[in-house]
Formats: sequence, C-alpha cells, structure tokens
Amino acid sequence: MIRCAKIFPSRRPHPTKQPDKTHTFPTNYFDANSTKQCGALQLEIARAARLLNEAGQQRLKKSYGRLLRLTRAVTSQARAVLARLSSGELSARPDAMLRVLRQQNSLRHYLPLVERVIAQTQARVFQAQSHYPEKILSLFEAHSVVIRKGKPHKPNEFGRLVRIDEVENGIVSGYEVAAGNRADQQQWAPALEHHVGIFGRAPRLAAADRGYWSAHNERLAAEMGVEQIVLPARGPLSAQRAVRQKKRWFRRGQAWRAGIEPRIATLKHRFGMQRAFYKGEAGFQRHVAFCVLAHNLVAMSRAGPG
Repeated sequence: MIRCAKIFPSRRPHPTKQPDKTHTFPTNYFDANSTKQCGALQLEIARAARLLNEAGQQRLKKSYGRLLRLTRAVTSQARAVLARLSSGELSARPDAMLRVLRQQNSLRHYLPLVERVIAQTQARVFQAQSHYPEKILSLFEAHSVVIRKGKPHKPNEFGRLVRIDEVENGIVSGYEVAAGNRADQQQWAPALEHHVGIFGRAPRLAAADRGYWSAHNERLAAEMGVEQIVLPARGPLSAQRAVRQKKRWFRRGQAWRAGIEPRIATLKHRFGMQRAFYKGEAGFQRHVAFCVLAHNLVAMSRAGPG
C-alpha cells in the first residue's frame, strides 16, 4: 500500500596605514557606508509601504529608486574589481591568495543574481509587473519558490514542496523535491511510477487527499494495476460517486491515509525537515534525503525483523 502527501563589507583601512596598491584592493571599491545607506533605505521603504495613499506610493518609488541606484553602483564596482583581477592589474598577497579566490568566486556567483533582482524590482515597482518570470526570492537560496496552497492563515509560503510516499510500518518509500509550485494532481503519477520501480508491482491500495484527485489519475492508477484507489473527489458528488466513497474499503483507505499527517509532523519536528540548513539546491536535496534516511532507520528498528 502507498499513501502520498506533500510537506511542503570590507572595512576601510586605518587612516594612518597606506595600503600597498600592487597587492591589495583600492579602498574606493568597497565603501562601508553602502551598508548603512541600504539599512536606512530599507527603513524608509518599510515606512512608506504602510501608507496606502498617493504620497506614500511616491515616497516608496523614490526610496526604491535610490536603493536601485546604490545597488547598481556597488555592482559596477564589483565587476570592475573582477575585471582588474582577470587582467592581472590587481594581485593578491601570497598569504591571502585562497581568500581572494573564494571572494572572487563568490562575486561571480552573486553578481548575476543581483542583476536579476534589480531587473525584477524595476519591473515590479516602476512598471507594476508583479508576475515576473523566474523571480528570485533569496540571493542565498535562489532555488526557493512561492508556495500557495490556499491556506487562510498562510496564503504565501517560501521554500520547496516535498512529496512524501509512505508504505506499511511507517516507512517512507519515496520522496521528491518539486521543481516549483507543482499542483498535487501532477505528483500522483510520479509517486506510482516510483513505487513500481522499487517494488516491481503496483500497490494494492493507493491513497491521497482530495488535492490529488482527477478522473485521469484514477484511470492511470487502474491501468497500472492498483486495486483500491482512494482519491476523494472534489465538488458535488454524483449518486454513484457518493456510494463509492461510502464503501468500507474506501473509508478505511481514507483513515489509513490520514496517518501521513503525523508522519509529516514527525519528519518536520523530530528529524529536522522543517528547515534545511545546508546551502544551495544540492544541499537542500541532501538535507531532505538525510531526514528521510534517519526516519526510516528508526521506523525499521521499531518494525523489527518480521
């Protein structure tokens, strides 16, 4: 049996010390005041966003414009540093070579992301274009997406969707980190295919919540050989459908599927899946895998050899 669910600056040198310009970066490339200016502009933007009148919107655009100009200036300075490093005009001291290489790689990674953030901010604030393609929500976790599941208390969540497949004895047989805000209906077929790939046959019973339901998904499961398909339909039920969903095997399947909810809570709060501390998309995938592995080791030890 299988049941599915979703989880879902460098400081200025001392004034008395003159840096050797053949081995260190000029001080005008990184201004510590930029951080203070960004903080002040963020405060101005937060205050202006609370005002819903025309004057507040003008203040918001003015503050965003200053922040964009400052960001573009810092970005231009960083690109100039990279260009001078590549041409050999700037060189690092031998004892600082590894640190400079790390910072150089960091700039090459973040500069394209910052430029995309500048473009999407320009489109959203000044062109009223809220649906920007490939929107970046975090510079440090650029793979994060907006998750909208229709929850009144959480209309928007940020992170990644994780599909969890569970079999008997509370063992997680499969998982998948969705690429975007994928609908639940699109995750039914991959879950069944993954189960067949592991066990060599379709499950006798497959259950999920009503978000997975569609006529196509039910036909697909029947074609794959699933005997009992427990997918509650949405909307008004026909007389035939109502009779089907009141049958004992269907109601037992629904009760068994409800066990995935405490399983999700256990993965989140006992095994750390609520928040990933590894960096990047590969780190996120690794964190989810380790959480599932640790959970399965505990579940198998409790199940015993039988």
